[in-house]
Amino acid sequence: MVIQKTDRERWAPQTEADHTFVWAELEGVLHSPQFSNSKRYPAFLRYVVAQTLDGNGPQIKERTIGIEVFGRSTDYDTNNDTVVRYTAGEVRKRLAIYYHDHEDAALEITIPQGSYVPDFQRVVKPVDAAETAVTPTFDTPVAAYALPVPAALPPAAQVNQWRSLPLVVLVTVVALGLALAFVNHRVQAARTTAVDRFWSPVLHDRGTPLLVPGVVVYSPNPYSGTETAGKGAEYPFVSMQAAAATARMSGLLQKNGSEYELQPANTTTLSDLRDRSVILIGAYSNGWTRRLLQDTRYRLDGPSTPAIRSASDPRQHWERDHNLPYSASDDYAVFGRFRDKTTGSLIVVVAGLGRNGTEAAAEFLTDPHYMAELEERLGKPIGEENMEAVLKISVVDGKTGAPALQAVTVW
Repeated sequence: MVIQKTDRERWAPQTEADHTFVWAELEGVLHSPQFSNSKRYPAFLRYVVAQTLDGNGPQIKERTIGIEVFGRSTDYDTNNDTVVRYTAGEVRKRLAIYYHDHEDAALEITIPQGSYVPDFQRVVKPVDAAETAVTPTFDTPVAAYALPVPAALPPAAQVNQWRSLPLVVLVTVVALGLALAFVNHRVQAARTTAVDRFWSPVLHDRGTPLLVPGVVVYSPNPYSGTETAGKGAEYPFVSMQAAAATARMSGLLQKNGSEYELQPANTTTLSDLRDRSVILIGAYSNGWTRRLLQDTRYRLDGPSTPAIRSASDPRQHWERDHNLPYSASDDYAVFGRFRDKTTGSLIVVVAGLGRNGTEAAAEFLTDPHYMAELEERLGKPIGEENMEAVLKISVVDGKTGAPALQAVTVW
């Protein structure tokens, strides 16, 4: 029997059995191709469903989701960081595709426009038990898929029914085993994050990784007050933001059991970069960053006009608003991972046009939620191919805001 959408009506789950029914149907949705290859969309959908079933629907707000699902800080700027709105829009589209392909679903879950509280529409007509099957999940009570008690039947029929029980038991056990194996596989896969996938080639490359932070000296430059330190600079220094970025990089390497070397950009030579993974921190504070980005997709303009520009489309570029003070203009950053032809090294670039951009790029590269967003944009898990991305970073009173992904490319 094919159940049309006209056979459904809006429904509010009330009892524990109702909740079990919703969770069982939701698992079917989350295991579909529309959701199974994502972490963000299932996390969002699970959260709003759970909150609604718990009676907290009116409390589901954009900021709450951003904090509890995507790990944002309690004071994050929802105007600049649109992760919740973007995710909700994608979930709405994917649910529509799923239910278009599953018109016989016993329950339809939707997220109405302008709200994050899900609606439930259940089949009006009861479905014959012989036509339905419960998909075993860890949240499904054992009673939901217990074997039926035989009804009173003629003696011959009773004998035939009891003879079929071992086969039913076998099928049930096999189904449960497959479900357990599937869940275990997904749990193991979930332990590998997008951060792990990005950094794995770096950690397993030859040689000891080299961290190369850009260094600067004070300058009469009226905009930033600094300029790139040359080889002969007596008192070069790094900004607090660059120091924070360096700390994030070194912390990630240490967490993964990797030794590393640290050397400022102004004393690093070409031979230092050979045959090892290199992490370049800073854009215009680091002469090696601009030099090694010359053949990549997103490149740096000359120091007189700081900007990130696309090699394939020169009209596509990002630069700070120099009509605003340095402490108030939004920053931009480019980050990437690529094999450099000159040195043969695997290069990671963490480079903001200004110091705020560098700090934000380091945060992005070490945060599982941000990197999951990168994979969503790529449409696939991060592989070992060359890649670059551009970020926009809000700056308020000199403080670094949340990074927002602008563009990404692989080659």
